[in-house]
Amino acid sequence: MADGFGAMHRKHASVYDVPLRLQSAAGYLVQAEVAALSRLTADIRRPYVVVLGGAKVADKLGVIGSLITATDQILIGGAMTFPFLAAQGLKVGSSMLESREVDLAAGYLDQAAQAGTEIILPSDVVVAAERTAGAPNKVLAADAIPADQMGLDIGPESAASFAGRIQRAGTVFWNGPMGVFELAPYAGGTRTVAQALADSRAFTVVGGGDTSAAVRALGFPDSAFGYVSTGGGASLEFIQGKTMPGLAALAWS
Repeated sequence: MADGFGAMHRKHASVYDVPLRLQSAAGYLVQAEVAALSRLTADIRRPYVVVLGGAKVADKLGVIGSLITATDQILIGGAMTFPFLAAQGLKVGSSMLESREVDLAAGYLDQAAQAGTEIILPSDVVVAAERTAGAPNKVLAADAIPADQMGLDIGPESAASFAGRIQRAGTVFWNGPMGVFELAPYAGGTRTVAQALADSRAFTVVGGGDTSAAVRALGFPDSAFGYVSTGGGASLEFIQGKTMPGLAALAWS
């Protein structure tokens, strides 16, 4: 019985080769994951809002192209913010950024405009000169980040805007914290988004990995959400409609 959904998107021997050679079946967790995430790919209650954040920018940038045609709004926070701000010609100070990500972000902004999908970026950010809890920090407009400062959380105005959009949604998928939630001064955006999902009447899914760790660290029980996935990358691949080797092998067996 295979029950490691978080590895189903990897063509590893344990999740792919074994089911091809031995009689296998999906475990209860895998069945629950597929049932929940399938609600994000068919008969979706709209508006469908996706919230993307976290620090694994390269991984998640690749997801946006697939989501543009499936969703109504994509809310961007965390380190994902900065390639998009830079693509609009804004300075992002010493925030996390790779030059190749800027061109990708610019392309997605163009695609979204053509598709009629809204990509919503933070209007304000919490900045500091260094990534420590004790460093002086302040809230600035997203277009006013000084060269010696880095963005470490979305600001309160942005968090409230995101929460409002979540409240009006019919379906919400969230993957990636809005800031460095491990440090108290930069947990506000993630907390506000989590509370909005908890209060929402929408079907809400929290992607695994850092996102599930964040909501639990901030005191939210799993029962506050429609579903908390155990797979971060796996859940992202599933909702894009990609073939996942582990699931494909189980279907064969």
